[in-house]
Amino acid sequence: MTMGMKALSRSFLTLAVVLFCTEFVRSAFLLSFLPFYAVNELNFTVAWVGMAVSLHYVADTGIKLVAGYWLDRFPLRWLIPVTFLFMLGGLLAVFSSPFPWVMILGSVLIGIGASPIWLICLGKVKEKQRASQMGMIYTIWMASLGLGPITINLILAQSYGLSFWLLFVLLTVGFAVSFSLMKEARLNVLKVSVTEQFGQLGQKLIQLKWLAPGMVLQMMAAGLLLPILPSFASQHLGLNEAEYSLMLLLGGAGAILFLVPMGKLADKWGHKRMLVIGFCCLTAALYLLIWSASIYSTLMLALILGLSYSAVLPAWNAILSYLVPPDQKGTGWGVLSGIEGLGIMIGPVIGGWIASRYTDAASVTISAVLLAIIALFYMLLPKSKLIAEDGKYRSGDKVQAG
Repeated sequence: MTMGMKALSRSFLTLAVVLFCTEFVRSAFLLSFLPFYAVNELNFTVAWVGMAVSLHYVADTGIKLVAGYWLDRFPLRWLIPVTFLFMLGGLLAVFSSPFPWVMILGSVLIGIGASPIWLICLGKVKEKQRASQMGMIYTIWMASLGLGPITINLILAQSYGLSFWLLFVLLTVGFAVSFSLMKEARLNVLKVSVTEQFGQLGQKLIQLKWLAPGMVLQMMAAGLLLPILPSFASQHLGLNEAEYSLMLLLGGAGAILFLVPMGKLADKWGHKRMLVIGFCCLTAALYLLIWSASIYSTLMLALILGLSYSAVLPAWNAILSYLVPPDQKGTGWGVLSGIEGLGIMIGPVIGGWIASRYTDAASVTISAVLLAIIALFYMLLPKSKLIAEDGKYRSGDKVQAG
C-alpha cells in the first residue's frame, strides 16, 4: 500500500469514528433520551418534543445548505471540533434546564453541530472507491442509528444521569479525535466563478423534479414517527425498555445485514423497481405494526421494516449520487440534503400534534399512508423520468459510472 493510500485510509477511518460518535449521540438523543426525559422527567407534552425535533432538523437542514458551499471552498481546520462544541452545549442545555424553550434551543444546537459531518463524509468518497466507501459510510451510519437508541434505552431504566454522561463522553471522544483532521484540505478546489458553479449545479438540480416528491414525503413519513415512537412502543404495543430495544435492534440488523445484497439486486433488477418494492413493503409492515397483538409479531414486523429499508436505500442513493457534480460535492450534497430535510422539518411537529390530539397510532397510520403515496407515485412514474448524469444513467438500468 502506498503512503497516499495509507494516509487516505487513516483520514477515512478518522471520519468514520467522528461519524459514529455524532450519529450515535444524535439518534440516541432524538429517538430515546429526549422523548423519555422530556415527557417522563420534565412532564412536557409530546407536542413540545415534536417541536424540538422539528426545529433540530430545521437547523440541520439550514446549516447543510450553507456548510456545503463553504466546505467546497475552505479547509476543514477548526470546523469539525467546533461542531462538537455546539453538540456538547446543546446536550448540556437540555439536561440542565426545566424550561421547554431551553430544550428546544439545545435540540437546535445539536442539529447545527451534527449537520456538516455527513456532508464531509460524502464529500470524501473517491470515485474509484465509491462502492466500498459509500457502503462503509452507510453501514456506520445505520449501525450508530440502531446502537444509539438501543444502548440508551437500556441505561434509561437505571438513570437519566448515566445516559446523559454516556452521550457526553462520546461527544468528547469525537471532539478529541476530530483534531487529527485539523490539516485536512477542503473537499474540492474550484476554479470557476460562483455564478458558474451555481449555474452548473442548477442544471443538475432540474433533474430533481421527479425525485423531489419522494425525497420530501419519505422524510416526512419518518419524521412523523420520531417524537412518538417510544410512547407508541410502550403504550400501544405494550413493550418495556428491553423489548423496545430488541425491536430497534432487529430493525437495524435487518437493514444493515441486507444492505449489500439489496444493492446488488437493485443493480440487477433496476432501481425504480426496488424503490417501489421497498416502499410497498414499508407501507404494509408499518400498517400491520399498528395491529400487532404479540411481541413475536412486533419483532417480525420490525425485521421486515429493516429489510424493506435496505431495499430502498441503495437504489435511492445510486440515483441521487449521480446528481452531484464531481467538483461541487459539498454544495451538491448540501442542496440534496436540504431538500430531503424539508420533510424531516415538518414531520415531527405534525406527528407530535396528531399524537397529542388523537393517538400515537394515528401518527403511525398517517406515516404509512405517505409511504403508500410514494410507492404509487414511483410505480406510475415512467423510468425515463428518473435521469441523471445528463442521460447517461437511468433508473432501471445498471449504474454506469462517468
